[in-house]
Amino acid sequence: MSEQPATVPVPERQPLDEHAAAAVFAYAAEQRAKVDVLASVLEDIAANGYPAPETGVLWETARDAHLARLTDGQPRVA
Repeated sequence: MSEQPATVPVPERQPLDEHAAAAVFAYAAEQRAKVDVLASVLEDIAANGYPAPETGVLWETARDAHLARLTDGQPRVA
């Protein structure tokens, strides 16, 4: 970070209660983990090239599995 003082006044912050702070930390950790996975995949592609198409998962299969996870245990709307 810069050692120069901020030129714009920083407004006072309102502290979070401990449960809200824990929730924000947990969310940040989840997002960081997702970004780390994405970064590792991109680094692998940059270092080794694209994977062969026959070693991948069809997008339809990935989509259907994702939709099944989203709807698992939820009642269907008629």
